[in-house]
Amino acid sequence: MATPLNPSSFLEERFLAEYAMYAQTRHLDAARAKDYARLDENHQVYLDYSGSGLYAESQLQGHLSYLSHHVLGNPHSLSPASRLTSQDLEEARREVLDFFRADPVDYTVIFTSNASGALKLVGESYPFQAGGRLLLSSDNHNSMNGIREFAKRKGCETTYAPLTLPEMRLDEGALEFALASSHNGAPRLFGYPARSNFSGVLHSPEWIALAHGYGWDVLLDAAAFVPSHRLEVSHWKPDFVSISFYKMFGYPTGVGCLLAQREALSKLRRPWFAGGTVTAASVQGDRHYFAEGEQAFEDGTVNFLDLPAVTQGLRYLDSLGLESIGVRGLCLTGWMLEQMQQLKHQNGLPAVRIYGPSDTNQRGATITFNLLDPQGNLVDHREVMLRAESLRISLRTGCFCNPGSGETALGLGKEELEDCFSLPEHEHHFNPEDFLHCIEGKGSGAVRISFGLASNFEDARCFLALLEDFCPSLRDGFSSSVFSNPEAQRLHS
Repeated sequence: MATPLNPSSFLEERFLAEYAMYAQTRHLDAARAKDYARLDENHQVYLDYSGSGLYAESQLQGHLSYLSHHVLGNPHSLSPASRLTSQDLEEARREVLDFFRADPVDYTVIFTSNASGALKLVGESYPFQAGGRLLLSSDNHNSMNGIREFAKRKGCETTYAPLTLPEMRLDEGALEFALASSHNGAPRLFGYPARSNFSGVLHSPEWIALAHGYGWDVLLDAAAFVPSHRLEVSHWKPDFVSISFYKMFGYPTGVGCLLAQREALSKLRRPWFAGGTVTAASVQGDRHYFAEGEQAFEDGTVNFLDLPAVTQGLRYLDSLGLESIGVRGLCLTGWMLEQMQQLKHQNGLPAVRIYGPSDTNQRGATITFNLLDPQGNLVDHREVMLRAESLRISLRTGCFCNPGSGETALGLGKEELEDCFSLPEHEHHFNPEDFLHCIEGKGSGAVRISFGLASNFEDARCFLALLEDFCPSLRDGFSSSVFSNPEAQRLHS
């Protein structure tokens, strides 16, 4: 008697046949079994790598062992404990420069609390002035958007380069027009993400040289890019780069960095000083003298107990192969995009609207979308979140701290937003429910999934089953339903 066909196995066989490069990443399955066993032990499907990476068990054990066997003290001293900490600090700097291929002659590392802290450091210290310019991508995280407040206080104009639909890429013609606009010689800063945290779009690193050619300094937000892509800093030569390490390897949180070109760093002017940033300060003399280089920007005491974990995390990623992580994520993304675009209601209308590229060309392993009902209306993204939560699937909904992309994707115009914000009751207070009332009939957010170093095909298949549960597919005459897998069936019930 023939063995019944397992739809799940059949799907995986077809996936492996279509995405042959996935086989090159099989060593990541061994890493998942060893370092991320808690995912399967807890029956969890993790699809929020754009929100945070996951830490490896070996990272925790290695860091615990180091802390258990050494005495570490505040680095602002010459004691034995402080000297060891200072060595850890410099080793971490060297590891960061090496990992990001940044020549230490030209670049330095400033440790911050996260990528947002790095962006704030540039924003508060950049020499904005009347007649200067701040140019931002409409596809930016709020931590980049917030720099406009520093510019505004100095009388500096802020403009946004728009996005094009449906792929959510920057309008390159409009971007070059903005970069080429005449100016009076005042400082100008251009800020954009290497990879969108909303759509996964990879924005061109060639814009760095383009902006430099027109006399702009460039601030590159690499937080969403570097967990699965190699950033060659000395090749592309951005002036400033923001990074969060927890997005790369999950642990530790509370440590990020600003990679800064030394020449560009010399242009920054700190609005205050703190412990560790000065060589001397006087109360009665009302003077202070900043330290040289990165030390002038590391306020107070750096998170010295976690710096050895940063070194270890970067080495862990290197041991797995950053390129392999990228390949695996892109294979899963390509397959998922194909399946989502085939999901249709019984009346033949599409069940999914994807925001961003519909294939893997110049994109990362992030997919943002909304489900549609049989009449073509958006399904509330919060309903998807609740269903995912019941199945122990971790994903993200909303606009992901990226309002420019959210507004573009959902078709929200400037006039209706201004009308909403100008209502008297919204002068000082505004919340998501207020927003829903303002844009009645339009969506207030989307659903985002993202793959990373511990993702596998079963994660993708379980999520596809969730989508099919919302909207039965006409695809291939059979469903990849969650009920084809005993463990997933247990979770679904």
